[in-house]
Amino acid sequence: MFEVYDLSFMWSLSNITQTINSWLNQTFSPTWALIFEMVIVGICVISLFAILGLVLVLMERKVSAWMQIRLGPNRVGPKGMLQSFADTLKLLVKEGLTPNGADKFLFNLAPFIAMIVAMLLMAPIAFARDFKMWDMNIGVLYVTAVSSISVISILMAGWASNNKYSLMGAMRSGAQIVSYELSAGLAILSIVVLTGSLNLNDIIQSQANGWWIFKGHIPVLISFVIFIIAVTAETNRAPFDLAEAESELTAGFHTEYSGMKFALFFLAEYVNVFIVCAIGATLFLGGWMPFHIGNWQGFNHIMDYIPSSIWFFGKTFFLIFLIMWFRWTFPRLRIDQLLNLEWKYLLPISMFNIILVTAMAILGWHF
Repeated sequence: MFEVYDLSFMWSLSNITQTINSWLNQTFSPTWALIFEMVIVGICVISLFAILGLVLVLMERKVSAWMQIRLGPNRVGPKGMLQSFADTLKLLVKEGLTPNGADKFLFNLAPFIAMIVAMLLMAPIAFARDFKMWDMNIGVLYVTAVSSISVISILMAGWASNNKYSLMGAMRSGAQIVSYELSAGLAILSIVVLTGSLNLNDIIQSQANGWWIFKGHIPVLISFVIFIIAVTAETNRAPFDLAEAESELTAGFHTEYSGMKFALFFLAEYVNVFIVCAIGATLFLGGWMPFHIGNWQGFNHIMDYIPSSIWFFGKTFFLIFLIMWFRWTFPRLRIDQLLNLEWKYLLPISMFNIILVTAMAILGWHF
């Protein structure tokens, strides 16, 4: 078993949730209190999605400008900070078109499925200490299972558009996501083996005396690198954006989408980047857990005074920056190179690495 630390003096947001829960149960019947709690959570998730879309699009543009030694957005608002609002307004007033010959029901349903999957993935993530939507004991299994559904929306959009470019992009995306899920799953499994639990809260607690990326030695570091590569491919981010390769397929599976339907796909991509980085931060970097070093009690207590939500969002946005760094560093791969990378290199390395992690867990060689 892992050493248990006294975290009672750390900043916690549980008082907010307990106060709201108590007031609702005192004011309404248990059924209505539960319904109102679900509505509040839904509004919070939708608001978070809107904020993430605005922040991450601006971050993407600023990071790309910095990488390419240029200014980036600098017209709308101070230093271009309101550029994302202008883009949102543009998409709101654009007309949503449905091409002739398209399956209208599936064409309109696809972007909503992409957003629904992203919302479902938010459920087990701990945004701060004692602050999550659903503390389930199979959180890791839930995340890997639900994330697999996202490929359905892409295949649905490509087929229903009645466009050869869209269909080609959707088929590429399906092959890509299904392939890279294997390596991502094995990378996640390495942490499950070390902690002996599928509960994300247990995984965070197991890192109270050090994050797994540090105390798991080289095998966990290899798992982390494979995880970042695999989730970059799963979210269709460059250099793995073959599903929407502009030079070949116009815009891939969302070529025929415009207005808010296109905006939903655009938003879902950035929200999915946030979610996979949040999962990576939880598994490998301790989630909301502060940076602790063994028995250095003085240093550990100082780290504990930094709010847990700042730790979580700081780690998550660091991984987001890392994925953006990939985009503006590496050229786009061909589809055969992309699949060769997974099946000839990442998957064999992942399978060998999981054996090393298992041996390390059985022999207790981790810190």
